[in-house]
Amino acid sequence: MHCVVPAGGLAPDHTRWIGAPSHFFLPVKVLSRVFRGKFVAGLRRLHRQGKLSFSGRLSHLHNPQAFSAWLRSVYRSDWVVYSKPPFGGPEHVLHYLGAYTHRIAISNHRLVDLADGMVTFRWRDSVHKNKKRLARLPVEEFLRRFLLHVLPRGFVRIRHFGFYAHRRRAALVPLCGRLLGAIETPATNQVQRSDPRPDATLWKCPHCQGAMVVVERLTPQEARLRSPPDPTSCS
Repeated sequence: MHCVVPAGGLAPDHTRWIGAPSHFFLPVKVLSRVFRGKFVAGLRRLHRQGKLSFSGRLSHLHNPQAFSAWLRSVYRSDWVVYSKPPFGGPEHVLHYLGAYTHRIAISNHRLVDLADGMVTFRWRDSVHKNKKRLARLPVEEFLRRFLLHVLPRGFVRIRHFGFYAHRRRAALVPLCGRLLGAIETPATNQVQRSDPRPDATLWKCPHCQGAMVVVERLTPQEARLRSPPDPTSCS
C-alpha cells in the first residue's frame, strides 16, 4: 500500500494554508514501537480465537501460558521499521507510483511470445542488480497470476481523502491553490523590494516579455477537457 500525504493542510476556517515542518512525518522509533504493539496484539487475538496452528518444536505454544511467555520475550526485543527518504525526490516518487495507478499487472512491451500454449515475458531480477530475464508460463498459469491483480467488485485502486475527497475536491483544491499562491517566499519578497518598479514580476511571457497574469487555475482533470487556445486569438 502506498500513501501520498501532503505536507500541510487547510486551517479549520479554510482561510489559510498551514504548512508542516520538514520532519513531521512518522518518527521511526515511535513507528517501530506502535507496529510491534499492534502486531503482538493481533497475535494474541488470533491465538484466543484458535486461528494459529503450531507443530514440531512449537507445538507447546498451543498452551495459553506458554504462548504468553513467548510473546513477552518477543515484546522485549526492539523491532526495526524500514523507513528512509526516496532516492530521487518527489518527481521520482510520482513516476514510480504512476506505474501502479495507470497500469495493471504487466505492460504490453514485456510480453515477448505466445506459442504452443506458453507465454514468454520479461521480468526484472531485483536480487541481481535488476537484470532483465525471460520467463515462460502456461497460458492458464499466466492468466491466473494476471487475474490476481484484478480487484473484487466494490474495491478501487485509489482512494482520496481530505481536500482531495471526491465530494469536496472541486471546491477545496482550487482554494488550496489560491492560498498556496498567496504565500510569499523570502526570495520573492527580496526581489520585489529591490525592484523599484511597481509592476515588477517574476513571471514573464517568453515571447513578448510582458507580465503574465493568472486568470484561472485548472485541476489536471479540467485541463484534459480543455482544448488548446486558438493561436490567432493570442497576443
